[in-house]
Amino acid sequence: MEMHEKLKETTTYLRNVGVVAPQTGIVLGTGLGSLVNEIEIITSVDYASIPHFPLSTVESHEGRLIYGTLANKTVLVMQGRFHYYEGYRFLDITFPVRVMKALGVSQLLLSNAAGSMTPELPKGSLMLIDDHINFLPGNPLRGVNDPKMGDRFPDMSRPYSPEINALFKQVAAELSISLKEGIYLAVMGPNLETRAEYRMFRTFANAVGMSTVPEVIVANQIKLPCAAVSVLTDECDPDHLKPVDIADILKTAAEAEPHLTRLFKEVVARLP
Repeated sequence: MEMHEKLKETTTYLRNVGVVAPQTGIVLGTGLGSLVNEIEIITSVDYASIPHFPLSTVESHEGRLIYGTLANKTVLVMQGRFHYYEGYRFLDITFPVRVMKALGVSQLLLSNAAGSMTPELPKGSLMLIDDHINFLPGNPLRGVNDPKMGDRFPDMSRPYSPEINALFKQVAAELSISLKEGIYLAVMGPNLETRAEYRMFRTFANAVGMSTVPEVIVANQIKLPCAAVSVLTDECDPDHLKPVDIADILKTAAEAEPHLTRLFKEVVARLP
């Protein structure tokens, strides 16, 4: 089935269950799902019920699409995303971004958990992504191009909206939330990196993770302005590297989550 046919089936289903005219799309990453507690939920749909949606297999990802109001704005929230390491194609990983745009969202906000490779960004910090490097083994735009889906060669000179990033920085300053900017590097995973890999990556970027970049590439192709914030859940200093397990990462994400929730809520309130 062609992509535009899948989109039509999925959007028709979601409109029929009450998802109408969302203004902002939000993707919540590892351990960062409690923003939904701030949402006045109109409808909540399990991914398993949505035509052509993958299933989230990561334990900390709920696997629900939530439509409701946040700060008096309508939002469509993915409580859990999809990753290449789960076995999905990049087309599957990014399909929900196309669905959000087809349903009417005019901007996309993303969050993720990442490892800090910069001493000035300690564990627990929030990092606004200014740019990224794609170290994933593929691209969601690879293959035969359907002009209905967007440009064949989308520009990526400013993949993250300067206007939305400026709003994030303004809101963070007003709320006294520390928010640094940095470069995010996406890798395949699911294992964490070796000391040698961290030594190489830190010459390119400030943080490393396993998501976000495919969604941002597609958002740029379909001209959906986006912004993303990483919660830095571990410190990746190759000269003093300590073993990290997922429980530690989730604990750090949970501790930083209230700040991220306040930040996202106020940004949503000020978006058009």
